Amino acid sequence: MSRDEFFAKLASFDEDGLKKVVWTLYWRGSAQMRERIEAQIDPDARVQPATDPAVDPTAVATEVDEFVTLARSGAYLGGDRRVSPKERSRWRFTFRRLADDAQLALADPDVSTAAAAFEQLVDLACHTHDFEYFRSEEPLVAARFVVSDAVALLWARLREVYGFAGFAERAAPQLIRWESRYGWTRSGDNRVAEQETSLASVLAPTLRAADMWTGFTQHYVDALDQVARDEANAPRQPWRTDGWDRRWRTGNLAEWHAMLLDRLPGTEGEHLLDRIATHPALDGAELTFFQARLAHQRGELAQARQLVHDALTELPGQRQLLGFAAQIGAELPPRARQVVEDRTR
Repeated sequence: MSRDEFFAKLASFDEDGLKKVVWTLYWRGSAQMRERIEAQIDPDARVQPATDPAVDPTAVATEVDEFVTLARSGAYLGGDRRVSPKERSRWRFTFRRLADDAQLALADPDVSTAAAAFEQLVDLACHTHDFEYFRSEEPLVAARFVVSDAVALLWARLREVYGFAGFAERAAPQLIRWESRYGWTRSGDNRVAEQETSLASVLAPTLRAADMWTGFTQHYVDALDQVARDEANAPRQPWRTDGWDRRWRTGNLAEWHAMLLDRLPGTEGEHLLDRIATHPALDGAELTFFQARLAHQRGELAQARQLVHDALTELPGQRQLLGFAAQIGAELPPRARQVVEDRTR
């Protein structure tokens, strides 16, 4: 936008609205951005020009690896002399600093080292939803770390360095591992959760042509194949119910799968939908729903009705399933009928 266009956009904002815009830039911006805003707010303050310091990717990777290893071992929860009591309470500053350093290191021509460090931090951030590594009810809020923003930054750099094929090969396994249907913070009612978006919506705008959708989906299916092989060779965890991981994964990837149902039919990648529909790394009612939608697209109405009936037997209150069942005239199982009756009262 030009200056005039920018001012025109802001004309409808009241004072509180303008404050919110500036605060968002300040809170989410880089150190350089914050210093520039502070200089505008208090021109008399002595502000040193911000410059991005030289960052050694190897040193950053070493420090990230040490931090992540200590966190996963429970050292930041206490009882481990490798982390001092003071550092345990300051973990969020360490996390934020390492995230900033890893981001700066991504600018290095040899991006692989920094990308691996950044990936470790995102893995740790995702795991804080379900595991206690730090003394905080909302770890990502404490660290001010927005997973989807971080992944968008990483993917943009991977695509810039490796081109589309290299990016897709690296990003597809990350999509499977990191996507979260309900976000990454625990409560979903906080300032970080408000900024989160799905990784499917981060990815979709980068796939600007049909062959890109096909190419990325091929890498995605290859990554699912690797997940299935890894799970087949892994020792069984007695505390997991059979198929729990597959069902949870399928639910997290439901938005991505819905995008593929919209984009791939009639293209060279349509056959990949059949691979996904029967993939051993996926399971549960969400997969059955995918199969039902695929059957409906192909005019197989009787099969689609039976599949959506089966899916509603497992998830009788799922609104998308109920809406699709009504759309195609599928018979509802008893529990789903009861849910519909309760909601219409």
